[in-house]
Amino acid sequence: MRGKAPHGPSRGVLRSLVLAGVLSSASLSAVAAPLPREKPGAVEAAGILGQDRRVTTTTIAPVAATPDAQASGQGAIATLVAPPRPRPAPDNRGLLASAADAPLALVPAAVSSGVPASVSASSDARALFGGVKVAAPLAARSIGSYARGCVAGAVALPVNGPSWQVMRLSRNRNWGHPELIDVLQRLADDAPALGWNGLLVGDLAQPRGGPMTTGHASHQIGLDADIWLTPMPDRKLSREERETMSAVSMLKGSSELKGADRGVDPAKWSDSRARLIRRAAQDERVARIFVHPGIKQALCRFETGADRSWLNKVRPWWGHHYHFHVRIACPPGSAGCKDQKAPPPGDGCGKELDWWLSDEPWVPKKPKKPQTAKKPTKKKPVRLSKLPAACTEVLVAR
Repeated sequence: MRGKAPHGPSRGVLRSLVLAGVLSSASLSAVAAPLPREKPGAVEAAGILGQDRRVTTTTIAPVAATPDAQASGQGAIATLVAPPRPRPAPDNRGLLASAADAPLALVPAAVSSGVPASVSASSDARALFGGVKVAAPLAARSIGSYARGCVAGAVALPVNGPSWQVMRLSRNRNWGHPELIDVLQRLADDAPALGWNGLLVGDLAQPRGGPMTTGHASHQIGLDADIWLTPMPDRKLSREERETMSAVSMLKGSSELKGADRGVDPAKWSDSRARLIRRAAQDERVARIFVHPGIKQALCRFETGADRSWLNKVRPWWGHHYHFHVRIACPPGSAGCKDQKAPPPGDGCGKELDWWLSDEPWVPKKPKKPQTAKKPTKKKPVRLSKLPAACTEVLVAR
């Protein structure tokens, strides 16, 4: 009937596409599945997608050559288009390595995705998000804050690249928003010219972000990444080496001793490390880089040029003496993503850094009264209800 909005193709049409080899049978239900309510209802034409990652795409088959289905907010279908991808994009969001790296793939196709069939507000979000092995097949979007949120449409940093290797493969934490993946790949591309062989990449985020069962309180919305200060070797590391190899501290000794020298060890630290961190900070998408105060001190001394503005992004923090933590700002199109406040003005190499290098942040003060031994307290679960509502939709998306 004229005047009505066009409906999507019938299941018979979709089945024809399956028979023709365009779609997989497992993808048939994905086309008709409802998308989260936060996704935009307007459907963009294939010719005007450009770099706008706000466009809704739902992956319908695990190969780059298969087009994605775009659905309007009315539950119909618009057109089949190829999704925008970062440079270079993983071939398959469901796998963590290309076919050439199959022995190191973390999630073989036969392994369950771990997506829960149903959840409750009181469920432990750490166990739920930690158990999911694949990304949510939704448009890329970071939701919530760095320490309380999730990520939709994440992509995996391949475990091997021309100038990077991913460590601790068993954790399945090399997922991030496409903008973060692009930041890391561009930094890796530039590393050799800076005198750095390549990146050893630690934790990014889980496939759908969220709180982790162990480790980081942040890294929840796909915008954080740890990069080791140990250079990448000239050979491909084995899976066992990636699990057992230790990163090297850049410090002279323990920071928690009274009167300790908390600076870097000149036998370990190098200008190539400083150039790598400076290059990361110069990316306009990077909001902060966390390092140990001793490394911040070394960077302050390293920069002798007129432009010291990049030092403003490099923030001293506990730990971070064997890696530096890159955090990018909320990407365009990530409704509900919460940026941190901008750092205070200046290069951060004055009184603030002096405090970080003093005993006060590190050496525990003696209690005025004798303290009785306290029973260890069990860590409380992070309830799903404490995360943004959209994270429940991300968690169960299929």
